[in-house]
Amino acid sequence: MKSIKLKSAYTVEDFFRLVSEDQKADLVNGVIHMASPENTDANEIFMWLGGLMNLFVEEFDLGKVFGSRVAYELDETNCPEPDIGFVQKSRQHLVERGRVKGPPDLAVEIVSPESVERDYNLKRSQNEKAGVREYWIVDEIEEIVTLLRLNAKAKYREVKPRSGELASEILPGFYIRPEWLFQNPRPKLRVVFAEILSRLDAPS
Repeated sequence: MKSIKLKSAYTVEDFFRLVSEDQKADLVNGVIHMASPENTDANEIFMWLGGLMNLFVEEFDLGKVFGSRVAYELDETNCPEPDIGFVQKSRQHLVERGRVKGPPDLAVEIVSPESVERDYNLKRSQNEKAGVREYWIVDEIEEIVTLLRLNAKAKYREVKPRSGELASEILPGFYIRPEWLFQNPRPKLRVVFAEILSRLDAPS
């Protein structure tokens, strides 16, 4: 990913003026980071995980799932475009045609070789400060998934898997097994979705 830094700090309006709709980029602390074309493995993970989240959110009418070229205006010099973002139903008034006027409730980044520092550090700090309640980092290089959740002090803590599963609190009942993302071939979405639904339908 290339960075644009020709002046001390770019604003959100600079970001929208300089970056075209068909170019994925992030504005982090006044610096514009332009994304290189993604590799096919990362794209397949994006399609699979985004598809699964969208099925779940649609089934329970929880809000909206957006893909990688939707920008979230956090403040004057921060406007990221996470690979996957979720905005809950009660906050849909923040969704405009050109951007979302606030942070997502959940953000997912799929790490590429050139985005390691940004995804693990810069965007972690950015999301924490903005109050993004869950931040998922999918590292297809190392084949690990990190789930960070805001605690009572508004600081991220890492959520460890239970029985090999990472469960969301923002999407109650939604979970993944990280190995699903890195299997070849990945399990069919309809099979995984049916498993998640069956867990919800099971008697407590």
